[in-house]
Amino acid sequence: MSSWLRQVKDSVSQKTIGLMRMQFWKTTVEEIYRDDPPVQPVSAELWRAVKKHYLTKRWMLRIISEREKDMEDRAYRNLQELEAYSENTQSSLLYLLLESLGVKDVHADHAASHIGKAQGIVTCLRATPYHSSRRKVYLPMDICMLHRASQEDFIRGSREQNVRDVVYDIASQAHVHLQHARSFSKNIPASAFPAFLQTVVLEDYLQRVRRVDFDVFHPSLQKRNPLIPIQLYFRSWKKTY
Repeated sequence: MSSWLRQVKDSVSQKTIGLMRMQFWKTTVEEIYRDDPPVQPVSAELWRAVKKHYLTKRWMLRIISEREKDMEDRAYRNLQELEAYSENTQSSLLYLLLESLGVKDVHADHAASHIGKAQGIVTCLRATPYHSSRRKVYLPMDICMLHRASQEDFIRGSREQNVRDVVYDIASQAHVHLQHARSFSKNIPASAFPAFLQTVVLEDYLQRVRRVDFDVFHPSLQKRNPLIPIQLYFRSWKKTY
């Protein structure tokens, strides 16, 4: 369901159509929790997951509602707004993953909250070249204004210092969230760690953007790191994130 919702914004030409799809998923979730899922493959699998793992309806509806608000297609007003969006989408998905793993732990929930926020911030940064090519900029406006970086600077792929400073500030906040998440690691049950392995990918991007001096348009950032699978295996084996 999450991947379908994520694609709605880019796959529709009219906001109204996107909102109709969001309403479909809201209705679907309500019907699933009434034990009357629509006759549709994704809905049927979601219903089975809900019955098997006792997934919380609130997290699903929160993801849908936040994606629905995102159909407004505008830049985040500030970093806090981006973090709130990330909490309501990425963190909510992690809460569902923890439930599917049978984990009910307050420390794991705190870690999930921070990892979700870090993931949302990194996703926003990673997508900047793609969005800019479509003449769209979603980076927090308060940070852009602080460094006097205009939307046009990003649209034309500027690699000037003020643009790098914007990226530095945003990336630094993602790094802070990863550090906070890891501060709970000693108190989290081992069964929760598989839900947090995406920290490997997040850390990899933050390290690479730092190596290119926060030039978000550097070609190397569009290439996949072939060592990621090995790093994921190593973290999984060590039960760390």
